[in-house]
Amino acid sequence: MPRRLPSIRALGAFEAAGRHLNFTHAAAELNLTQGAISHRVADLEAQLGVRLFQRLPQGLELTAAGRSYLPVVREALARLHAGAQTIEDEYAGRGLLTVSVSPNFAAKWLVARLGSFLAAHPDIDLRISATLRHVDLVADGVDLAVRHGGGQWPELHAVRLCTEALFPVCSPRLIEGPQGLREPRDLARCVLLHDRDRQGWAGWLAAAGLPEVDLGHGPVFDQTSMAIDAAIAGQGVALARTALAAADLLGGRLVRPFALALPAPFAYWIVCLKDAAGRRKIALFRDWLLAEAEADAKRLERLLAPRPVPASAL
Repeated sequence: MPRRLPSIRALGAFEAAGRHLNFTHAAAELNLTQGAISHRVADLEAQLGVRLFQRLPQGLELTAAGRSYLPVVREALARLHAGAQTIEDEYAGRGLLTVSVSPNFAAKWLVARLGSFLAAHPDIDLRISATLRHVDLVADGVDLAVRHGGGQWPELHAVRLCTEALFPVCSPRLIEGPQGLREPRDLARCVLLHDRDRQGWAGWLAAAGLPEVDLGHGPVFDQTSMAIDAAIAGQGVALARTALAAADLLGGRLVRPFALALPAPFAYWIVCLKDAAGRRKIALFRDWLLAEAEADAKRLERLLAPRPVPASAL
């Protein structure tokens, strides 16, 4: 007689409690009472014959058995979730796709482009969630996310969206006329627009041989997209990443006044659960994202390529 498997309800309660190390928080996530979570975990412990948690005055702590069992349960639940989604997509005609992105990426890259994807795939019901945190794909019910980082998420399938650089951008108006920006030292008389991290500007100015430019002034924006929008409005010069500035550069709303660019320490990555990477709706959206980024790179390369000087100007 095969051993009776634990119930999905008990495993889900254990996974949530193990992630939060708190029965109350797990209960809120699963829309249950704290007592129900505690009861389900106790049933699981009784069935396994081991303690999974130490109940301490200040909270919970996983036992050695709990620490060993938690990743197994998480992987099993993720596989079940992915399998159920695949069946629903392929046999029940459900095409709901939930995507998590940062507010910056949503505002400056994604939203304006979505029309082409929706027109090509009207059967996919798209849901976009913009948040600053890296969501838990299983717990938050997210199919695919675009994350900014180094790509080190071994538990996920990750594909780099594009290679990025850091460079100054400004309104075309700021390079016009006799007082227009001509060379990096002209930044000393400009308003520099900052996001929360001023180190980007410090690194670029050092590479340009201008460490003496004052970084203590200029507005600081909570989001990089806001600094870029301020630059479009002619309020100063922002330091931008390739992906976030691409649409405005190609649309002529921004220009790069100087050629110097620094490699960005991070990039945007498309991530999903490993078992879900081949699902139709996820693959279609990932391929569309990659195609859009590749088209941007080619158009930017043409836009920024040196142009031959007309013979009449020689």
